[in-house]
Amino acid sequence: MSTTPTASEILDQLVAYGVVPVIRNSSADLARTAVSWLREAGYGTFEITMTTPGAVGLIEELSAEGGALIGAGTVLTPAAVADVVKAGAKYVVSPCVVPKVAAACRDHGVACLMGALTPTEVHAAISAGADAIKIFPASTVGPAHIKALKSVFPGVRFVPTGGIDATTVASYVAAGVACVGAGGKLVDEGLVQAGDREAILAAGRQLMEAYRAAKGA
Repeated sequence: MSTTPTASEILDQLVAYGVVPVIRNSSADLARTAVSWLREAGYGTFEITMTTPGAVGLIEELSAEGGALIGAGTVLTPAAVADVVKAGAKYVVSPCVVPKVAAACRDHGVACLMGALTPTEVHAAISAGADAIKIFPASTVGPAHIKALKSVFPGVRFVPTGGIDATTVASYVAAGVACVGAGGKLVDEGLVQAGDREAILAAGRQLMEAYRAAKGA
């Protein structure tokens, strides 16, 4: 019997983790360091963006290590889907609606999170076959926008990303999101370059604690 998780099961795992660190750094070495520190802070999933140099190799490396659910972000073509899935990615994230990416994700059996902001875009993403909707950039519309979207798309899983931190995450949870994506302080380029592990650990723990407190409220 195959133990390969389905797209729905992968999404359930993401929801259980709650916060998805979006790893976007100027080198694979910096990204690797950020992942290492955030794992220490208690994170179990990571979205490695394709804008990070050496992203596919890093996805392969982290997937081979095991112990974490690895996804790929900023994926814009079916060819890129094939590359990241071969490397071990279990979910694929696009910042916009690309129907061919959703189709490729279905073909490869991985979860597809597709970026959208308006009701028209949400409908287009779902129609294309997206498993969840990445609201990006979330900071430009806020929790009220997501709450309004949920009123007309009640069965859709929304994953806001962009500008979410320990001070704002509770309001997104209250709006009914499935989970959240976060970069910012979690992968701060300057802090990682400076080797400031404690600052990254502190930011990571603060956000996770705030998220869990909001979910338990």
